[in-house]
Amino acid sequence: MKIAERWFVMAGIGLLGAIALAGLVVTVYAAWLFHDLPDATELADYRPATATRVYAGDGTLIGEFSEERRIYVSYDQIPPVVIQAFLAAEDRNFFSHGGVDVSGLGRAMFKNIFNVATGRRLEGGSTITQQVAKNIMLTNETSVNRKLKEAILSSRLEATLSKEQIIELYLNEIYLGYRSYGIASAAYNYFGKSLEQLTPEEAAFLAALPKGPTNYHPKRYPEAAKARRDWVLGEMADNRALTQQELAAARAKPLITQDAPMRAQYRDADYFVEEARRRAIAEYGAQAINAGGYYLRTTLDPTLQTAARNALMTGLEAYDRRHGWRGPWGTTDFADGWQEEARKKTTPPERRNWQAAAVESVSGNTVRIRLAVSDGVGALVPADAAWANANKRLQRGDLIFVEPRGDQFALKQIPAVNGALVAIDPQTGRVLAMVGGYSYALSSFNRATQARRQPGSAFKPIVYAAALEGDFTPASIVLDAPISFAGGPNGTRWTPENYSREYYGPQTLRRGLELSRNVMTVRLADQVGMRKIVDLAETMGVADDLQPNLSVSLGAGETTPYDLTAAYAAFVNGGRRIEPYLIELIQDRNGETVFNAEDRTCRECTRGFSGQESPRLEPRGEQVIDPITAYQVSSMLEGVIQRGTGASARGLGRWVGGKTGTTNEYRSAWFVGFTTDIVVGVFIGFDDNRPMGRGETGAATPVPIFNAFMQEALKEYPARPFLKPRNAVFRTVNGIEEAFRPGTERRIPEPTREPETPTGPQNYNDIIRREQEEKTRQEATAPPATTPPPPKKEPAEDLSGLY
Repeated sequence: MKIAERWFVMAGIGLLGAIALAGLVVTVYAAWLFHDLPDATELADYRPATATRVYAGDGTLIGEFSEERRIYVSYDQIPPVVIQAFLAAEDRNFFSHGGVDVSGLGRAMFKNIFNVATGRRLEGGSTITQQVAKNIMLTNETSVNRKLKEAILSSRLEATLSKEQIIELYLNEIYLGYRSYGIASAAYNYFGKSLEQLTPEEAAFLAALPKGPTNYHPKRYPEAAKARRDWVLGEMADNRALTQQELAAARAKPLITQDAPMRAQYRDADYFVEEARRRAIAEYGAQAINAGGYYLRTTLDPTLQTAARNALMTGLEAYDRRHGWRGPWGTTDFADGWQEEARKKTTPPERRNWQAAAVESVSGNTVRIRLAVSDGVGALVPADAAWANANKRLQRGDLIFVEPRGDQFALKQIPAVNGALVAIDPQTGRVLAMVGGYSYALSSFNRATQARRQPGSAFKPIVYAAALEGDFTPASIVLDAPISFAGGPNGTRWTPENYSREYYGPQTLRRGLELSRNVMTVRLADQVGMRKIVDLAETMGVADDLQPNLSVSLGAGETTPYDLTAAYAAFVNGGRRIEPYLIELIQDRNGETVFNAEDRTCRECTRGFSGQESPRLEPRGEQVIDPITAYQVSSMLEGVIQRGTGASARGLGRWVGGKTGTTNEYRSAWFVGFTTDIVVGVFIGFDDNRPMGRGETGAATPVPIFNAFMQEALKEYPARPFLKPRNAVFRTVNGIEEAFRPGTERRIPEPTREPETPTGPQNYNDIIRREQEEKTRQEATAPPATTPPPPKKEPAEDLSGLY
């Protein structure tokens, strides 16, 4: 008995010790488990990283800035059908359990017995609350520890947040494939729709994705994706979210999604969006812009942007075609798999109809091709085949780009030349359109804002503006005759020349600018002083590093199309320098405005209307030239279109001005044109600054691009007369109405008359006197003896001036 008692006591002591040890172990384990457990109360103010969405001025979505593509939506913005779909697929008892669904966990454990036997993935039985805890506050490790933490955090979440807040967090945080974080982003990326536009079958497909977005990719595994969607629809019907008729109708519909996720349906503004992104990041930082969920409204006009892209691409292709076929971009021997290799060649995404193809046979200008995508066959347009054969003959196996043209195919090649177009509102500085190159996908370098090139004669209006700010008027006379200056290269003299290498004697300033006379411009610059001209150029925003050399008067300095176009705005807005801008408004995720480009104050804008005149805002910009000077230059540049080097734009009508520009050896070609409401700069040139070929002036490619763009722009912004300054004096000179500053109109030169030839008997002394006067006059106007007489030939290939 005593032995039994002793064993009983020892067993009791051992049991108590084991219990104590187990308690200690549990205590230590619990302390370890809880020591780094997040605080659930932090989720009350939790906001996941969301994309900054970029909009055009009319509200069109044009892009996103984000690390994770997410659009945060509140619970009351989520349609019931979407919530019902996710509850049916993930947690049907969500609104009744306390964070952990015991019955759901039991079902998952029961199913896992069969999953282990069949080698399938195990089910966790996690509720939506547990998934929120895991996705936001825990890691993705698979362990008992994590499941315990999930359960504890779930209870805390249920005590801290409402059911609506929890499911809001879940639906905004979850990853659904297609680069989509959250349901709003997924709806847009998969279907191109907002949440409220989703149908039951589309909502069911999104609810099918949390288990494995890759496994149910709609393009790679369409059958599995549709089967999973139909299962979710069945679960929705079981939960009475759908009737049997609705279930049958939804299951009968095919699963149709977009081919790939898109940041925006509108895709013509890549250069503009990227430039806006760079400027926003420079101001607010990458983290804020890429994850802050800002609303960013830009100045872009989508109609003008599309017109700008089309005009520039078409113009560059036209230049490229003038200079001949450069040959295929590759070759093939038609071995197995050649189509797949050919399809890897990048075509301009903006040219969505272009396809890769291979030349199958050539017989003169009859060329048969085989398409890489469909393996279909066809024939090239005979004119395109002749164009190619005139330079580099097509051969079997040549890999080329083609575009369907009726029952034939047009031959296409990506231009080697590039360019830019920028359109600005001269009254406000709003950038209405910007294209920085032929194709953003092929080159993201923005030639509108990043390419510094010589503007050639497009700089001349600055020279004439500086002269008009002084003692000159549009009717002032400047001699167009040969001239040379010391200080040329290698100790030689610099002798500027006109494009035609002809000279026309005394000319008015108006005529000199309309016909872009180089020698007149240099003489004028020499009289005005290059320091004044360079200072004015800097004040107007052309560039801030120009040197006061006479060659700069012909455009030998460097600027960007963006800056030069903005400088021209002063000629039509009354002489004010405007700062161009792309971003109109930025608001944070709470709708608070953090930036507004409209910083002018209006003291009376909030008053009620009582019949009096509407309040007026002060015009933007600093006054940099006299309003009369601005009008004089705009009128003279209108003459460039009507009677001068920009005559090919005359078809646009009156009240359109502009100036061509071509640099030496035809390396760059420019045209900056304007109306009262829009100023447009066009630049064309190779990225390596090599010559573009003889005759490739500003009138050859930039002006046609300007014309094509303005034909669309004038529909939206009809041309109207340039605003005449109130204090200007107007006089007619040579049949043209000219503006003068008060008092300067008295210096209008008298019309020159040819001397009358005497008839009848004449006095001998009078004849000698007239001959002596004529000789003296000729000697005064004759070129210096050291200057060779100008040739009267066509322009030579080695012209060294800027035009």
